[in-house]
Amino acid sequence: MAAKPGIPKGTRDFSPVEMAKRNYIFNTIRDVFHLFGYQQIETPSMENLSTLMGKYGDEGDKLLFKIQNSGDYFNGITDEELLSRNAVKLASKFCEKGLRYDLTVPFARYVVMHRDEISFPFKRYQIQPVWRADRPQKGRYREFYQCDADVVGSNSLLNEVELVQMIDRVFGKFGVRVSIKINNRKILTGIAEIIGEADKIVDITVAIDKLDKIGLENVNAELASKGIPQEAIDKLQPIILLSGSNEEKLETLKTVLATSEAGLKGVEESEFILKTVSALGVKSEVELDLTLARGLNYYTGAIFEVKALDVQIGSISGGGRYDNLTGVFGMDGMSGVGISFGADRIFDVLNQLDLYPKEAVNGTELLFVNFGDKEAAYCLPILAKVREAGVRAEIYPDASKMKKQMGYANDKQIPFVAIVGENEMNEGKLTLKNMTTGEQSLVTPDELLAVVKA
Repeated sequence: MAAKPGIPKGTRDFSPVEMAKRNYIFNTIRDVFHLFGYQQIETPSMENLSTLMGKYGDEGDKLLFKIQNSGDYFNGITDEELLSRNAVKLASKFCEKGLRYDLTVPFARYVVMHRDEISFPFKRYQIQPVWRADRPQKGRYREFYQCDADVVGSNSLLNEVELVQMIDRVFGKFGVRVSIKINNRKILTGIAEIIGEADKIVDITVAIDKLDKIGLENVNAELASKGIPQEAIDKLQPIILLSGSNEEKLETLKTVLATSEAGLKGVEESEFILKTVSALGVKSEVELDLTLARGLNYYTGAIFEVKALDVQIGSISGGGRYDNLTGVFGMDGMSGVGISFGADRIFDVLNQLDLYPKEAVNGTELLFVNFGDKEAAYCLPILAKVREAGVRAEIYPDASKMKKQMGYANDKQIPFVAIVGENEMNEGKLTLKNMTTGEQSLVTPDELLAVVKA
C-alpha cells in the first residue's frame, strides 16, 4: 500500500472556507493600502543568497532556506572540501539562491535596482509569502504571509500619521478593537543617555520590552545581570512606570530628557504624531508606550505595535521608521517608514471573535438540481442569467439521486436550491428551496433572482 502523503513541517494546507477567510483579510488590507495611494509590487520567491546573507544577523542567516544549484553542483568542489563536512562552506558552493526571509530586504534590493524608474516618495505594498527554517511550533510556521506597506524617500512625519490612520481603518473594517502603541527610538536613546548607560541601550530596551510578560522585579533583575548599576536602574524606574495621558507622559519626558538632544527630538516627533492623529479623529486607542522597543538595531525613529483588546494574542501589526533601508546595497540616505500586518494572527483573532461577514466566506449561493438532460437544458439559460446578475451559482453536473445532490448543497452550505421537474418546465417556473428554513415556493426566474439577491 502506498505511503500516505504529507506536507513539510511548518507548512499548511488551506481549505476553501479558510481561503475565503484569508482572501477577505488580504482584500480588506489591500483596499486600505489603495485608499492611501500605495501601489503593489511583487518580488521573486527566491533571491540571490548574496542579497539575503548578512542582512538578518547570524541567527537569521541560519534560518534561510537555501536552494541547491541545478546541474552538476559538485563541479569545482575538491574531495578535501567534501570530506571536511563543513556545512556552511559547502552550502556556499552548492547554493547560489535562497527563499526570501522577509519582504523588507527584497524591497530594498528592488528600490536600488529600479531607482531610475521610481518616483519618490515611493509608496509600495506587498502581500506575499516568506520562508524561515525555524523550529515549527504553535503560531510559528516555516511558510507564512506578510502584508507590508512602506513609503521611502521622505522624512515627513505625515507618513507616520497616515500609517496610524491605515491601521485604524483596517481594524475598523474588521470590527476588531485595538490599541495602537507608539514610541520613538530617539526617546529610548535619550533615556539610556540620562541614566548614564548610552552604550547599553539595546540591553535596556530588550529588558523593559518584557515588562508585561515578566513584571518589574524580573526586568530589574535582567538589567542588573547585564551589568547596569543599581543607581542607573533606580533612575529608570519612574520612566518605566510612567503613567497618565499621552499629554502628561510627554510633558514629564520633556523634563526628564531636558539634557538629551536626541531624547527631546523623539518627544517632539511623538507629540506631532499623537496630536495630529487625535485631531483627525482616529477611533482606536493610541497610546505612548515607553516599554515598546521593536528591534532597536533596525528602527531609528517612531515605532508602532498593535494589540487586540478582546483576544489574548501577541502583536497583530507593527512597524516603524528606518533611516537607511538601501544602505546595505550601496545606496545611502534612503529613509522610510512602514508597517506589517500579521495576516495569520489576524486570521486567529477574527476566528475567535467570529467577525467574518457571511458574504465573505460563503461560496455558492444557488444550486440547480440536475434531473436529466431535458431539465438541465431548461436550467442552463436561467443559470447564465443569475450569474450575469452577480449571483454565485452552479448546476450539479450529474443526474444523480436527489439525496446526493441535496447532501452536496448541505456540505457546501449553499443557502438556496432550485429544483426543476416536468411540472415546473410546463409552467415556465422553478421550485426554490431555502436550505436554512426548509421552505419551498414556486417562482419565475425573475422572482428567483429577487429572492436569492435579497
